[in-house]
Amino acid sequence: MAENNQNRRYPQNLQGVLQLAMDAGSAAEGPAPVEPMSEERKTWLREALAEVAKGQMDEVEQMKQCLAVLRKEETSEREREGEEEMDEEDEDERESAFEVLSELCENLDNARDLMILGGLELCLSKYLCHAQSGLRWRAAELIASCAQNMPQVQVHLLSIGALPKLLQLTDSDPHPTVRVKALYAVSCLVREQEAGLQAFLTHDGFSVLMRGMQSENEKLRTKSAFLLLNLLTSHPEQKGTVVSMGMVQQLVSVLRTPHSPFHEHVLGALCCLVEDCPQGLKDCRNPTLGLEEFLRQRSRELQGKEESQEELDFCERLRVACFRGQQSEDNGMDR
Repeated sequence: MAENNQNRRYPQNLQGVLQLAMDAGSAAEGPAPVEPMSEERKTWLREALAEVAKGQMDEVEQMKQCLAVLRKEETSEREREGEEEMDEEDEDERESAFEVLSELCENLDNARDLMILGGLELCLSKYLCHAQSGLRWRAAELIASCAQNMPQVQVHLLSIGALPKLLQLTDSDPHPTVRVKALYAVSCLVREQEAGLQAFLTHDGFSVLMRGMQSENEKLRTKSAFLLLNLLTSHPEQKGTVVSMGMVQQLVSVLRTPHSPFHEHVLGALCCLVEDCPQGLKDCRNPTLGLEEFLRQRSRELQGKEESQEELDFCERLRVACFRGQQSEDNGMDR
């Protein structure tokens, strides 16, 4: 028996540990083991579990090192006595730190640890308003990575005032990538998050989305329209608020710009605004918009284009909702 123990080979990695645990679980369903666990096996299991824990600790240490790099700026700024231009090497180092943090924080435990370590406050206080656009958008991206599917982190970010700053960047930052990443972070804070939606409404977030759809940045237009459609679908109670802002007229105006794939989301939003919303329906039927003829023309253009099938479906759905019933009403009045 001792010879068998000496020749036994144990797994050398986490996958092997998990397999061993599964094997042990399966064995437990059968006859009781004949002999207790050997000291050799106990020692190996202790070492293996310690190695797994060490790997997690190593990730926390990596985050601490990255935050140390990002916090160096406070000292270096004072030493330069207000000099705005950063040393190129320092900027590269900080950008690399953000990239490592974003990758690590795809793990939900690491995202929570970064919050505890004060990393999110650092993003908000120093980097969302940084002079270097590469650091601004990486800070917004890190916030989005941490907030996605993490209610605890979302609530924390809302409590420290992240949303108004992200909306401001989305609305007016001079760099297009910053605007797109900031909107990504906004989306992670407001979708499926009631407190986030209320803060979004307080800070006139729907107007920010409207201006995003009117921008020259294709990615920003697409993401703004998609978020609008998502919010109207998830929160139909907000239709009245959106319609009262004149959103129908502005969305139709957006549709009249040169055709773009993001028009699919705009049409979807209009479909939401005419369903169970009398004022939205009335606005779409306003003859000055010329929407009926526009929808007929757009449907003809999209016929036979497989990649545009969903947009065509929205187009037809909107036309039927707005004008087929109206024609019946008009005919009834004529009689």
